[in-house]
Amino acid sequence: MDMPKKLSDGDYIARCRQATLISATVNGHSQVFPQAHMTVKDGYATFFKDGKEVWGCNAVYAAAHFDVDVIQR
Repeated sequence: MDMPKKLSDGDYIARCRQATLISATVNGHSQVFPQAHMTVKDGYATFFKDGKEVWGCNAVYAAAHFDVDVIQR
């Protein structure tokens, strides 16, 4: 099994891989569904919606369970 990619510190858009809110809820990702702003710092991913923190997890978990795109500044 391949290790998930390592996320560097920075800002990302994280998209749930689940197609519905119900499936995202079953996987514990309802706060992020369908997508959220994600900031990675020191190996921890914090998710934001409307400027408010809604969830957090280890950055390796985030890389393994969400589709992420870097936000270019």
